[in-house]
Amino acid sequence: MEKFILHQKTYDFILWLYPIINRLPKNHRLILGKKLEEEGLNLLVNLINANNLRGEQRCSFQQASSNGLDLMRILLRLTKDLHLMSVKQYMFGTEKLNEIGRMLNCWMGRAK
Repeated sequence: MEKFILHQKTYDFILWLYPIINRLPKNHRLILGKKLEEEGLNLLVNLINANNLRGEQRCSFQQASSNGLDLMRILLRLTKDLHLMSVKQYMFGTEKLNEIGRMLNCWMGRAK
């Protein structure tokens, strides 16, 4: 059941992120915003794929999800450091990403 909660938490994070991306200045929205959007959606797709597979294939998608999560953290920090989001928004976003990361690590630990 936790895997479905993980999907929902990731979906909710992406839903929270979209208005922030849409408020970025155009020059940042076209590069940084697009990358945030792509990586968020890739994270969700990788989690769904991992849930539908078994064995080594599942582990591969779980690892890809973990790598994508790390990249999302970096992109979010970059967005904050460029003053394109508030510190409060950054703290909320990193809290959500950390929650997703803990759930993913738990799931990956059970698969070993």
